[in-house]
Amino acid sequence: MILVTDAAQEHFAKLLANQEEGTQIRVFVINPGTPTAECGVSYCPPDAVEATDTELKFEKLSAFIDELSAPYLQDAVIDFVTDQLGSQLTLKAPNAKMRKVSDDAPLMERVEYQLQSQINPQLASHGGRVSLMEITDDGIAVLQFGGGCNGCSMIDVTLKDGIEKELLQNFPELKGVRDLTEHQRGEHSFY
Repeated sequence: MILVTDAAQEHFAKLLANQEEGTQIRVFVINPGTPTAECGVSYCPPDAVEATDTELKFEKLSAFIDELSAPYLQDAVIDFVTDQLGSQLTLKAPNAKMRKVSDDAPLMERVEYQLQSQINPQLASHGGRVSLMEITDDGIAVLQFGGGCNGCSMIDVTLKDGIEKELLQNFPELKGVRDLTEHQRGEHSFY
C-alpha cells in the first residue's frame, strides 16, 4: 500500500525517539477523492490507534492508516531526500484525489483516473486543470480546460504534445482528443 523508504524510516526513527514510548506515525488524507485532497503524516501515540486502522509494519516503525484514507493511499511513497538545498520529507500519493481504478474498469473511468492522478497535478503548477466530458463513439476524448489553462497561449501544445500523446499511449482504444473549452484570455490565464 505505502512505501516508506529506508531514508524516511531513519528520519522518522530519530523523530520518534523524542516522543512518548510506543508512538508511531499516522498517514492520512484530508478530503480524499476530491480535487482538494491533501496528504499528511503525524505522530500517532498508542492511545490514538483506532480499531479500524490498518497497521503497516516497517523495519524501524509502524504506520497507521485510517479506514477512510486507506484506498486513497494505494501506491503512495514517503521518502526523505537530501540535496544541495537541504533535506525534505516527501509524500507522493497519486491516488489521493481519485481512488485507483482497476485495469478492467470502463474506459471513461480509466481515462478520468489518468487525468486526475497524472495530468492534473502537472497542470496545477500553472493553476490549471482538465476534465473529461465524454468519450465519443468514434474514440475521441472530449476535454474541458479550466483555471490557468483557459485562455493560455500554450494550450494547443499542452493538448496535442502532452495530454493527447500520453492518453493515446496509455489507451490504444482512443483515437484522439478534442478541446471543448471556449478559451477566453484574462488575468486567470497562465501565459
